[in-house]
Amino acid sequence: MSHQPCTVVTGGTGFIGSHMVDLLLSLGFCVRVIDDMSLGRYSNLDHHKHNPALTIDEVDIRQLNSDNSIFKNVSYVFHFAGIGDIVPSIERPSDYMSVNVQGTVKVLEASRHAGVRKLIYAASSSCYGIATTPTDEKALIQPQYPYALSKYMGELACFHWHKVYGLPVNSIRIFNAYGIRSRTSGAYGAVMGVFLKQKLEGRPFTVVGDGTQKRDFIYASDVAKAFLCAAETSIVGEIYNLGAGNPQSINYLVELLQGPTVHLPKRPGEPDCTWANIDKITQELGWKQTISFEEGVSQMVANIEYWREAPLWDPESIARSTKLWFDRLSAEACL
Repeated sequence: MSHQPCTVVTGGTGFIGSHMVDLLLSLGFCVRVIDDMSLGRYSNLDHHKHNPALTIDEVDIRQLNSDNSIFKNVSYVFHFAGIGDIVPSIERPSDYMSVNVQGTVKVLEASRHAGVRKLIYAASSSCYGIATTPTDEKALIQPQYPYALSKYMGELACFHWHKVYGLPVNSIRIFNAYGIRSRTSGAYGAVMGVFLKQKLEGRPFTVVGDGTQKRDFIYASDVAKAFLCAAETSIVGEIYNLGAGNPQSINYLVELLQGPTVHLPKRPGEPDCTWANIDKITQELGWKQTISFEEGVSQMVANIEYWREAPLWDPESIARSTKLWFDRLSAEACL
């Protein structure tokens, strides 16, 4: 029987959420997962299916009642549930606002009424838009597309609940999370999953722009550790940037994966570099990176079969998927 308190992980069968569940169970926590199973990824937690400390409830967070029993006697809530694919947010902004904002309000209300000890919100560094680097927590907020806006509005709701209702909250703005179990959904998404499927099929890597752009990649298990640090600290009401603080170029990723490339037009509204200033999270929470970029990519290649059923993207299908993105954001740049 667990001697640790109970926790709720929303989106717990998904990418980062499943790594959070791994960490919590390894430390003896009782874990209650809430997930709508829209991506059908029960398998991400199959290795825990006989663990009595884990329960999984198929729930759309927008349908949560404020007195939901899942939150009863819970110490920490880790809120990862939401729509994470960036490109489709241009086409479906109302869906993103519904899930990422109104869904977050439902989680906040359930947490408030249950008297949870602390809620940790999975925010996004996309709120900074095209930012100066390295980017600290006081940087200008300038979301460039609906996904970024929806995640920022969810964060605002968290701190409003903290201010008005006294709900203890911390927020972590994740930069470029990657790792095993990253998305394999039908939407065109994060570079790692796209490249791994292309490698499996012997197809060229579709590099956006010239590949010199850099991203602050941080491995998912290190993200989970940061969230636990933010829960267990006595500090409340704070925002933390989370990355490795050491951005890597897409060209270097290609070098590690080893394969031919084809280049696509650079997308408007995307920064040349994402780079988290991680002074605050390392100094206040004592968090530190443990998985290097090279080690993380190696782990993904070792588990490459996970992406066998993922969609295969090529220049033509990517162009179709991103057409509205180019139309809308290029037009915005001309205003």
